[in-house]
Amino acid sequence: MVPQIGGILGNMVRIEQGFFENHVVEVAQELLGKILVFQQYQGIIIETEAYRGMDDEASHAFKGPTNRARIMFGSPGVSYVYMIYGMYHCLNIVTEPLGQPSAVLIRGLKLLSPSSLLLDGPGKICRTLGISLTHNGIDITTNDALYVLDNDTTSLVANQQFIATKRIGINKATDKLWRFIVKEL
Repeated sequence: MVPQIGGILGNMVRIEQGFFENHVVEVAQELLGKILVFQQYQGIIIETEAYRGMDDEASHAFKGPTNRARIMFGSPGVSYVYMIYGMYHCLNIVTEPLGQPSAVLIRGLKLLSPSSLLLDGPGKICRTLGISLTHNGIDITTNDALYVLDNDTTSLVANQQFIATKRIGINKATDKLWRFIVKEL
């Protein structure tokens, strides 16, 4: 049985592991409009980027299971948090079946609770919410502090309510339009 979550957003269903077992590009698109919950924070995911291991030179997993990228080869639905520029944390969610390294970077969030705020960038998200390297490796399908809720937003994808662009801050695999942004909310 899938747990129902109540609160400011009403009753919604937590996303299960099977959702994250799909192709990373599909998951990145389907996460748009879903609700990211971290402790007391709740926000609508409004921007994502897909990274797919062995066939994506921009992916941390492209060169194999290094110490940093090993988690991407693991179970889908697990958080992958890393640091960039020595100061900013980035929250990702591992996707695809075990052994197929892929992850979705959460790039934008429209915070709903405890206050309304637009967080446009992965560093801003982690800094505002307090996500750090200590939150790396959390199974978000079972954890009580970090998880994603289904906001019944499949129409965003079905009705093309998002745009696809090149990913930001990379200089390899720049031909992939794997950055997805909600048009309006």
